[in-house]
Amino acid sequence: MPDSVSLSNKPLVLIVEDEAALMTMLRYNLEKQGFRVEEAGDGEEALTRISEVKPDMVLLDWMLPHLSGIEVCRQIRRRPATRELPVIMITARSEDQDAVRGLNTGADDYVTKPFSTEALVARMRALMRRSNTVPAKGELRFHDITLDLSAHRITRNGRQLHLGPTEYRLMEFLMQRPRRVFSREELLDAIWGPSIHVEPRTVDVHIRRLRKAINGPDELDVVRTVRAAGYALDTENV
Repeated sequence: MPDSVSLSNKPLVLIVEDEAALMTMLRYNLEKQGFRVEEAGDGEEALTRISEVKPDMVLLDWMLPHLSGIEVCRQIRRRPATRELPVIMITARSEDQDAVRGLNTGADDYVTKPFSTEALVARMRALMRRSNTVPAKGELRFHDITLDLSAHRITRNGRQLHLGPTEYRLMEFLMQRPRRVFSREELLDAIWGPSIHVEPRTVDVHIRRLRKAINGPDELDVVRTVRAAGYALDTENV
């Protein structure tokens, strides 16, 4: 990947692994392949880091101190903000029933130690393409709105929109998941994180600011309010 590419355009992978040598090897090889890498040494730290850094993918060891990889995967799938986060489990277990258990828990793929780094990277890229976690050319598009991830810029019909940091994160989150309805609690979890106490009405304030920033005269309001449910990015604003 060219040096001129912004770091924000490189997929962020969280490696959850308690073996230092394997962690070092994975970090070196993934960074060499154009990924950004964050680390967690146990299951509890992994859940905290996921909320903090919002990775594009998790490489999750099965056997971890404090909280097993299986339980971490369960909790990832229970949280609305991370329900669709791609997860590949890494383990020394090779029995078929263990693979089935890992996949049934919510893992998207499963690799057994020892493994080829090249094969792992190929699986990662295939999974990211399927889950659309790596946008083509570093852009998100919805209707007449374009969000340039590398430049951290958002435009509508060619004009630049000026969003505050929270509104930008909110718009990016919604553009990655168009037409899906999110409750206020789900948006709080996704944008502020589960460890931060914020009143649900705060979401309404930022949605109003977002609408004011992105909607010009005679333009469609693409932020749909779903009564008693939440908000969605949608062109059918009914």
